[in-house]
Amino acid sequence: MQVPAPFEYERATTVGEAIGLMERLGSSARLVAGGHSLLPMMKLRLANFEYLIDINDLHDELGYITVEPTQIRVGALTRHRELLESEALGAAFPIFQDAERVIADPVVRNRGTIGGSLCQADPSEDLSAVCTTLDASCVIRGSSGQRVVSMEDFHRGPYETAVGDGEILIEVRLPIKPGGSSAYEKVERRAGDWAVVSCGAAVWMKDGLITDARVGLAAVGPNTTGIPAISQALRGQAPSEGLYAQAGAIAAENCTPSSDMRGSVEYKRHLANELTRRALRRAVARINGTGV
Repeated sequence: MQVPAPFEYERATTVGEAIGLMERLGSSARLVAGGHSLLPMMKLRLANFEYLIDINDLHDELGYITVEPTQIRVGALTRHRELLESEALGAAFPIFQDAERVIADPVVRNRGTIGGSLCQADPSEDLSAVCTTLDASCVIRGSSGQRVVSMEDFHRGPYETAVGDGEILIEVRLPIKPGGSSAYEKVERRAGDWAVVSCGAAVWMKDGLITDARVGLAAVGPNTTGIPAISQALRGQAPSEGLYAQAGAIAAENCTPSSDMRGSVEYKRHLANELTRRALRRAVARINGTGV
């Protein structure tokens, strides 16, 4: 029987109240929204906290998708289902719908949030790979104000983020650039499982040439992995199977997987190579109007 250690329950109704509780309770407290990652860890006694602060009442304040000329702002309490169903988000970044379709199951997608996914900082987390691919920024708020950090700075290690005691992630910002599209590829042992390896790709083109590209991998290192060498190799080039193969080889060489029950290091490097090719190919096809 899996039972968490005893804890006290608090419920916040505003962001200010949640920050106040986090300041007062410090590292002995943890925020909970969907709870689909946190609660299993607590049941296994892999994580123990004296207080859980329920922030589901903050959905009206932090559950939004706002489209602006240069960016899309996504509130941290936006549910997976809302991300999947947003036509505006899907049109700008189809990678979100690709990823959300392979995240867990409808029960999880109805309750889990983008903020919870990013703050869990699991190395296999799908939305962390998506946000790394899209060069997202994370807005963190505390009693003294708010600050904006990049995805590279947000994740500091497995299950560790830049959100400090008395702070809360309130928003994710996704920059919009013309001439681009994106895609997500994932291999899992069964439907809805954590990734064996997954890969996101975003490509921007003009006059038939790639002006910029980004690739984000999950489950092949201590956190989701962006690979600048792929961006450098693709800029200024015309898309081709040879170019995708070059990018895949760079991905395999630059990731740091470990052997576990999901596969060997060699197998995961093979997947990093193959999924990078597939994601880039599909992103370019979408730009050209031939992608699904």
